[in-house]
Amino acid sequence: MSSCGFLNMATIGEFDPLNATIPATKVEITVSCRNLLDRDTFSKSDPTDLPLFFQFGRTEVIDNTLNPDFVRKFILDYFFEERQNLKFDLYDVDSKSPNLSKHDFLGQACCTLGEVVGSLGGRMEKALGNRTQTGRPRKTSAVDDRNTVTSVKKDPKTTSVMMQFCGNKLDKKDFFGKSDPFLVFYRSNEDGTFTICHKTEVVKNTLNPVWQAFKISVRALCNGDYDRTIKVEVYDWDRDGSHDFIGEFSTSYRELSRGQSQFNMYEVILFYSFYSFVTLLSFLVDTEVTFLDFIKGGTHFLPYGSQGNPAQPTSLHYMNPYQLNTYAMALKAVGEIIQDYDSDKMFPALGFGAKLPPDGRISHEFALNGNPQNPYCNGIDGVMEAYYQSLKSVQLYGPTNFSPVINHVARYAASVKDGSQYFILLIITDGVISDMAQTKESIVNAASLPMSIIIVGLYLFFLLQFVPFRDYIDRTGNHILSMARLAKDVLAEIPDQFLSYMRTRGIKPSPAPPPYTPPGHPLQTQI
Repeated sequence: MSSCGFLNMATIGEFDPLNATIPATKVEITVSCRNLLDRDTFSKSDPTDLPLFFQFGRTEVIDNTLNPDFVRKFILDYFFEERQNLKFDLYDVDSKSPNLSKHDFLGQACCTLGEVVGSLGGRMEKALGNRTQTGRPRKTSAVDDRNTVTSVKKDPKTTSVMMQFCGNKLDKKDFFGKSDPFLVFYRSNEDGTFTICHKTEVVKNTLNPVWQAFKISVRALCNGDYDRTIKVEVYDWDRDGSHDFIGEFSTSYRELSRGQSQFNMYEVILFYSFYSFVTLLSFLVDTEVTFLDFIKGGTHFLPYGSQGNPAQPTSLHYMNPYQLNTYAMALKAVGEIIQDYDSDKMFPALGFGAKLPPDGRISHEFALNGNPQNPYCNGIDGVMEAYYQSLKSVQLYGPTNFSPVINHVARYAASVKDGSQYFILLIITDGVISDMAQTKESIVNAASLPMSIIIVGLYLFFLLQFVPFRDYIDRTGNHILSMARLAKDVLAEIPDQFLSYMRTRGIKPSPAPPPYTPPGHPLQTQI
């Protein structure tokens, strides 16, 4: 039996990973499978694996196994603020035909890239289900025990290095002086050509220059290929731009990574023997941490939902049996993305601006689920259910005060000082702010805490930064597209805010768990 894997990725909204131009974190996806269904009579299955909408790629074929560990890796652009859907389809491949209908379908698993990234150690396990004739997944008892393991890590090409060089006895090119040397670095391409990737500054009037250290990504330097040729040319700078060529030498990332040594002293060759040298003084891999490093290290994002009080209770809160109301759309759009980064998927949800039963007390920080001792809801669906139930039990009532819910979340955030948790408060409102002075003070006080505040204004204009929901209503009636755009803009700044908090306090991510070793793998150690 042969195993071959396909990886397809789909996203809601406008994102297309094959044509994306927005800078993104590159992540590396690998796939393993266990306990696959045996479709072959006289041998094991030969699995192949495939995820959603458009085909992103295929793994290699692994012969005669029910527990394949696919070697091929898939490099994807990761965006925290977007829902990036993945689908994995497994096929038993018994011929060389590229037509999937010619092979046995083994199962399908669906998830989001955020779920994988947000899983402990960047490793997630999913049961493989069957699918209907329409292509939609369908669970059956015959396949529920099979599973696929997906793991993610940062693309090594995203690493940067800091290097510094010096020259010794370079050729004298200026008639009345020495030389004004500088270096030009070139990356070699697959077709044998070279592309400039860095140019140093000019050091004036010397044959023994020491250039400043510079930082460059491994992708720019060698496209992640440690043995690819790196060509370096040495020039004498001239004011008119007709720089004099002093000589050149070649190296590679692997050679440079040895650091300062005899191996990294390069003779600058022109057309004759000349004892000129360029020497590597230092080589340091940049260990700057990223948002992804904190997630892999176990930092949890704890979303707080907060519902506001409309001027007309029957308008935006209307419980339409056929579609989500405006409040529910905004809550679901943001919540479905954030929940991928909370390990237990238990969200505290608060309401404000209502009279509570049984005595009609006005509250500005009540639990939507009616349990002040335990305001946690199970996932975004649990928050939605609590929201709808609260509409049946409370009487919406002014004024609209923001400061109580901000202070409520701030109290929890103030107790976390080690970077293990980060709080996101989502406030959805269409009323005026009755306690503007107190709200400003609360926001200022929360600025030093591990929390971000997102305000989605359904109608009003607000003095602080907020997202006007009406700008995201799709005129064609495509609510899914509207929600995706809203979530993207609402969450886009969270990673930078989070990293800013961690960096200013010198908090480093916890070490990621050790790499996953599949069950039964020869390298696995039993503890």
